[in-house]
Amino acid sequence: MVTTSTVDRTNLAQWHDVLAPHSLGYRIKLLAQLGSRRLQEGLEPFGLTPFHWLVLCCLWQEDGLPTSSIGDKLQQVGGTLTGVLDRMEERGLVRRERDTRDRRIWRIWLTDAGTQLQEVLPPLVASIRDRAVEGFSEADRELFSQLIDRAILNLS
Repeated sequence: MVTTSTVDRTNLAQWHDVLAPHSLGYRIKLLAQLGSRRLQEGLEPFGLTPFHWLVLCCLWQEDGLPTSSIGDKLQQVGGTLTGVLDRMEERGLVRRERDTRDRRIWRIWLTDAGTQLQEVLPPLVASIRDRAVEGFSEADRELFSQLIDRAILNLS
């Protein structure tokens, strides 16, 4: 049994930058949690979740996507996405239609209500982003974005 008194704290010091709360991974997780919390708070008056926001983003960029394409873009498994789409359809934000060439495929289309959210939600999310990077120069914002993209690519 290892006790506190037998832990070699001098050896542990070399790992300071990978131990929570100092590790990059921990701080990225904390940033993501705080950002998700602020996003949830902003979306709550609309009855939406962060996952609804992501689906809307996909459809605003390309309406009529197959369910599988949305899942691929968001790196989500089908069961989770199906439930989200069910709730979005119940709220009148999207509609599902079978693909005319392949009946196995369901395409997701925005309704007028889903399209109208494009006027309101992106500015709301931009304000959350701006709060997160307050005090960053434009160059720092761009570098930060590039570094995050590189880290994601490195771990993909």
